[in-house]
Amino acid sequence: MTNPCNVVLEILGMLIGMGGWFCSLAATVMPQWLSLSTELMALESFEQGLWESCVFHEVVGTECRPYDTILGLEPTWMLARILMCLSDATCLLGLLLAIPAMSQINCCKSEEGRRTKRGLKITAAVFLCMAGLLVLAPVSYIAHDAVVKYFDETTPHVVSRSEFGDALFIGWAAGLLDIVAGVLFFTSCTDSRYSEPHLVYHHQRPDIRTVDGSRKRTEYV
Repeated sequence: MTNPCNVVLEILGMLIGMGGWFCSLAATVMPQWLSLSTELMALESFEQGLWESCVFHEVVGTECRPYDTILGLEPTWMLARILMCLSDATCLLGLLLAIPAMSQINCCKSEEGRRTKRGLKITAAVFLCMAGLLVLAPVSYIAHDAVVKYFDETTPHVVSRSEFGDALFIGWAAGLLDIVAGVLFFTSCTDSRYSEPHLVYHHQRPDIRTVDGSRKRTEYV
C-alpha cells in the first residue's frame, strides 16, 4: 500500500521542479540581467543579458541586439552562459527521471522494481539540487559583482552604475525552487520501506491433552 504522504510529496516536488525549470529557462533567455540608466538621458535605459543587450526608449521603444562575437564577451558572462545551460539541462533530466519513479506510475511492482524506482527518485533529487546550485552560482556572482562596482569609491559619481535586473530575481527563485523540489523527493524516499505491505506470521504453540485431561504445551526450539 502506497503511503499518501509520499504521493503528496512527489506531486509537490514535480510541480515545484517544473516551476523551477521554467524560471531558470526564462532567466537564461531574458536580457534583463543588469539595468543601466543615466541621468543625462533619462528617457533611455540599457539592459544587459547573457545573449543580447537592449536599449529601452520611452518614445521609440525597445531595440535589442545580440552580441557580435563570443570572443569579446567577458569571462564572467561566458561562464554564466555555460552554467545556466547546464542548469536547464540538469533540471530537465531530473524531472524526466522522477516521472517513472513516482508512486502513481503503475510499473515495477516487484521488490526489485521498487528499489529501482527509489534509486531513480534519489537520482532525480540529486539532479534537481545540482540544477539549483548551478543557477544560483552565476546569478549570485553577477549580483555580487554589480554591488561591488556600485559601491566602488574610485569610480566617479558621474559614471552610471548597473543595478539588478528582473532576470536575477527570477534566477534566485529558480534555484530555490529546484532545491526545494529535490528535498521533497529526498523526503519521499525516507520511509519508503515502511510504506510497503509486509506479511506477518504469528506462531501459536499447540496444546496437547493428556490422558487425565490436563493440557501439555509443547515448545519448539
